[in-house]
Amino acid sequence: MKLRTKMWISVISSYLVSLVVFLILFKSIANIANNGYSLHILDNIAHSVLESAQEQQVFSKHGIESALTPFSKEHPKIRFEWIASDGTAIYDSSGIMKHYQFKELADRFLDMRYTLSTDGDQVTLAYAAEQNGETYYLLMGLPTTALKPGQMYFYIRTFAVLFIFALPLLVALLIPYLLSSWYFYSINRRIHKLNMALNQVNIQSNDMELKDNSKDEIGHLTRHYNDMTRRIRTQVAQIEQLENNRKLLLSNLSHDLRTPLTMMLGYAEVIRNRQYKDEKELQISAKIIHQRSLYMDKLLDQILDVSRQDADTLEIQVSTHNLSELIRKIASDYLLVIDEHEFMLKVELPENEVYADIDPSLIERMIRNLLDNAIRYGKDGHYLHIELFEEEQAVCITVKDRGKGVSLEEQERIFERFYRIDRGRKGEGLGIGLSIVKEITEAHHGSVQLTSIPYEETAFQIKLPKREEPK
Repeated sequence: MKLRTKMWISVISSYLVSLVVFLILFKSIANIANNGYSLHILDNIAHSVLESAQEQQVFSKHGIESALTPFSKEHPKIRFEWIASDGTAIYDSSGIMKHYQFKELADRFLDMRYTLSTDGDQVTLAYAAEQNGETYYLLMGLPTTALKPGQMYFYIRTFAVLFIFALPLLVALLIPYLLSSWYFYSINRRIHKLNMALNQVNIQSNDMELKDNSKDEIGHLTRHYNDMTRRIRTQVAQIEQLENNRKLLLSNLSHDLRTPLTMMLGYAEVIRNRQYKDEKELQISAKIIHQRSLYMDKLLDQILDVSRQDADTLEIQVSTHNLSELIRKIASDYLLVIDEHEFMLKVELPENEVYADIDPSLIERMIRNLLDNAIRYGKDGHYLHIELFEEEQAVCITVKDRGKGVSLEEQERIFERFYRIDRGRKGEGLGIGLSIVKEITEAHHGSVQLTSIPYEETAFQIKLPKREEPK
C-alpha cells in the first residue's frame, strides 16, 4: 500500500473516530451536567395538563384543582396557574389567588427572550383551552435556574435557509481537506524527487544534489542524501587517483628496477669474463654493483612500505628514548654519502640530552627519509642541516637544504602518496617517502611543516610531544 493511500485512510478514519467520540462525549456530558427543564419538556407538561383537563371535563375551581395538583407535586419548581378570560385566578399552586390586570400579565412576558439567557429571573409560559365558548389560560412559571443551562434554539421556516447554513459548513469541511491535500502533495513531491535521485545514483554518472531547506525528517534525509553523494564522488575520485598512481607506480618500478639491474648484469659479466683492465677497474665495477644493489634494496623497502600502508598495519611501540643520541647515530651513517656528494653537513643539538616518548625505529626511518629527500632534491645547494631543539610543549626536528626547493603549488601535495615533484624523471624513487614521514609523525600525535625558498632554504620541521628527561 502506498504512503499516500495510508495517509488518506488515516485522515478519514480520524475524522470518523473523532465524530463518533464527539457525539458520545457530548451525549454523556449533556446527560450528566445539563440537568433541568427544557422548553420542549415544559411544552409536553403543559399539553399533558390540558389533555387531563379536557378528559376530566373539569374547568371549575374544584375540578381543575384535582387535575393540576398531581402535576404540581411532581414538578414542585413549576408554578401552575389556571386563569379565566377576565383575569380571575381559578387555581394557583403557590396559593396566591388574585385577579390579574392586563398590565400585570403583560409584565410577566416582557423581555422574555432575554430572560431565557440570564439567571435569577422568572420564565412564564402561557397555554389556552376552551370549554363551552369560554377561554381559560394555563400559566406555567419557573425560575431560570430550573432550566437546562445549555439550550440552543434553531428555527427553520423554509428549507432554503438550509443552504445558508450549509455553505459555511461546507467551507469548514473543505478547508482541512484542502490543507491536507496540499500538505500530502508537497510531502509526496519531495519523496518522489528523493526517490528519483536515489534511483539515479551510480558511480559513472554525476549524482544529482537536491535542495531542501526544511528542518523536518524529509529535509534531514535529503541532506543525508546530498552528503552521501558527495562522499561517493570523493571516494570515486580517490579510487581513480589510486588507480592512476598504481599504474604510475608499476611504470616507475619497472624502469627503476630495470636500469640498475641492467648495470649490475653488465658489470657482473665484465667481472665474470675478466674483461677489466686492472684491480682499480675491478673495484669500480664491484662498487657500482654494490651501490645498485643497495638502491634496489631501498626500492624493495619502499614497496613493502606501500603494501604496509595499504594494509594500515603501522604499529607503534612507544618508549622513552634519547633523541639526541638517535640523531647523532643517523648523522654518522650519512658521513660517507655526504662526502661523496660534497655536502657541507651541520648538526645542531642542545647541550642537554633530549628525551621523548617515541618508537625509535619509526622515528629513525622518518629522519632518514627526510635526509634522503634533502640529498636527492637539494644536491644543487651542497648543504645539509640537521637541528634538534625544544619548545615549551614540543620537541622539534628540522632538516634543511639549499636546493631548488618546492613551489607553493607543490607544497600542498608534497606529502601525498606517490606524488613526485618531477614526474618525468626516472630513477627518483616511488614518491612515498614524505607520505611515510607524515604518517609516522601523525601516529606520534605530532605535526610536519614545510617552508621553502628556492636555493636559499628548504626546511622540513617535525614537532613531537615533549617529554621531560627522567631523573
